[in-house]
Amino acid sequence: MNVFDKLALPNGSTIPNRIAKAAMEENMADARHAPSAQLTRLYQVWADGGAGLLITGNVMVDSRAMTGPGGVVLEDDRQLDAFRQWASVGRSKGAQFWLQINHPGRQMRANLGQPTWAPSAVPLALGKMSKHFAVPQAMTHEVIEDVIQRFARTARLGELAGFTGVEIHAAHGYLLSQFLSPLSNQRSDQWGGSLENRARLLLEIVKAVRAVVSPRFAVAVKLNSADFQRGGFSADDARQVVKLLNEQAVDLVELSGGSYEAPAMQGDARDGRTLAREAYFVEFARDIRTIARMPVMVTGGIRRRAIAEQVVTSGVDMVGIGTALAIDPDLPRAWRAGKDNAPALAPITWKNKPMASLANMATVKFQLHRLSTGKQTDPTVSPLRALILQQLADVSRTRKYKRWMMQQAK
Repeated sequence: MNVFDKLALPNGSTIPNRIAKAAMEENMADARHAPSAQLTRLYQVWADGGAGLLITGNVMVDSRAMTGPGGVVLEDDRQLDAFRQWASVGRSKGAQFWLQINHPGRQMRANLGQPTWAPSAVPLALGKMSKHFAVPQAMTHEVIEDVIQRFARTARLGELAGFTGVEIHAAHGYLLSQFLSPLSNQRSDQWGGSLENRARLLLEIVKAVRAVVSPRFAVAVKLNSADFQRGGFSADDARQVVKLLNEQAVDLVELSGGSYEAPAMQGDARDGRTLAREAYFVEFARDIRTIARMPVMVTGGIRRRAIAEQVVTSGVDMVGIGTALAIDPDLPRAWRAGKDNAPALAPITWKNKPMASLANMATVKFQLHRLSTGKQTDPTVSPLRALILQQLADVSRTRKYKRWMMQQAK
């Protein structure tokens, strides 16, 4: 088994190799929050690079619920032509191309000016940065049902646009991850309490999506191996959720970990655990593979072919690569040619962990911006410079988002 072997999915389709471009939030939507020409150019670069699967950054199921300004929204068919062009580019060299569909829940900035919904009225605990996020409202049954239908609608529109699948984001502290965690889900109704109840929203969304797309359209789930907070969603919980997903028509489970409060997906965990420098969650993925009836993908820190090969040889079906492909989008092609490229960013060791997490994301986005404009990446960029540029861009995007939402309301 090697990373360039094909992978057959339960739905009967095939991924041409075991390397996936993992989701990274690009914040490159146009003024109507559809895929921009800049975003489409970025995915042409990745399509040319040779990964077998491309997974988009967050595509929002509700324009009122954004992980950040400049995000792509797919909630109706008004901008479907732009999505068709995006899908065509992503699939142009034979890769499968999936939309990652998401709702932020309480992980939405207050300055976007929209109501914040979550399982329970539990605010984010980010120290001094908590003030940037509103205390959420506990979701009513009507809001929950609306969210289920929105995920299904976005998936159906994605298939109409020409994407080959969707990945339902239930990790990294976003809404579905919030429902799974007993720290953020303190409900006492059918959506909270036991793990079966906390997993109910994810399962209902999987069922609703599967009901409106064709059998060969891939439906995947991104799941935390743990949220790395004491008393939160644990590795044992994750195993049980995978067993529940075994009973659904799920084509792949991607394993990651962490949240805004404990950004383990970037190699750091609040509870003091030391994560491996590469393939952060691979040990857990090997364990999950023994119980999962669907293929398993692991994402987090992989940048060397030797590590990717070890992951696949150990029984994990796919490797998801994010940051390394932001620095070197031709990495799969280079590996296939026998080169040992291993792109990486310097670790950010700031004492303020939430700020370090933001700087890390800004440094990655700096690379994406350069790729989208036809420039070479610069992995040596100062994290502080990247963060300042990102913050300035976010101010402009936030103004544009608010103007757009006002126009929508009219």
